[in-house]
Amino acid sequence: MEWKRDWGLTARSWMTMFLLFIVYLVFMTILLEFGAGLGLIILLAVGMAFIQYFFSDKLVLWSTHARIVAKDEYPELYATVEKLSHEADLPMPKVAIMQSPVPNAFATGRSPKHAVVACTDSILRLLNKDELEAVLAHELSHVKNRDILTMTMASFVAMIASMIMQSFFFTALFGGNNRDNGAGWILVWVASIVVYAISTLLMLALSRYREFAADRGSALITRNPQALISALGKISGRMEVVPPQAKAKIESANAFFIIPALSGNTLMELFSTHPPIEKRIAALERISAEIQGY
Repeated sequence: MEWKRDWGLTARSWMTMFLLFIVYLVFMTILLEFGAGLGLIILLAVGMAFIQYFFSDKLVLWSTHARIVAKDEYPELYATVEKLSHEADLPMPKVAIMQSPVPNAFATGRSPKHAVVACTDSILRLLNKDELEAVLAHELSHVKNRDILTMTMASFVAMIASMIMQSFFFTALFGGNNRDNGAGWILVWVASIVVYAISTLLMLALSRYREFAADRGSALITRNPQALISALGKISGRMEVVPPQAKAKIESANAFFIIPALSGNTLMELFSTHPPIEKRIAALERISAEIQGY
């Protein structure tokens, strides 16, 4: 298989990281200006970066309640991932299963050597062999494109801003009688909101593009884009009838899923991490025509 590097994805990844780095520096300067200790900021930055880099896969598995499975537990699934990994010239990733009525799949890990490909038990029952292969190839494309680590590290700035926002909220709610330097910390809180919004928008822009790139990668690996079109249709159709409570349980990991699980009860509806299904299908139809030589 001839794998063409997606320079659009590469450029967007580097640009996202650069802009987030600038936002992060500005944010840290504001914190220093209003009394946050340099040691605390360095400890927070290094600690969070260390955890996200080395334990990102475990954090995602923990948040989705997915577990690593052995080859003898799901031999057909394991064999499919093994075959597709060989086609994509990738090391064999770990395989995980998530017990959920939400049909979905995701990949995580900091590098191809430390990757995990996971899917829900419900998607195994929903899709046929070709459709499942197309979905798994999509997830392996994320591994091949190395965009998982970019998304994980990109969430670092937003996470810090979110922590400060929540800390300020609970301090004001339960113990905020101390007015010393109150105006300064209000400005820090406002800055946290702005940083969180900018970071989230940058991640969303990258996330939507990387889904198109992974769809294309799936078509290149399987040579069967119609199977992914069919799978996307089935998953999105089933997603509409899954109880909102089930989707809400895994909503925090939507950026990693092949199709986001939106419960309809949060602002996640307004900030979708994925492009519309119709646009993804249209792009796959064009890829199908290219493969067939039209």
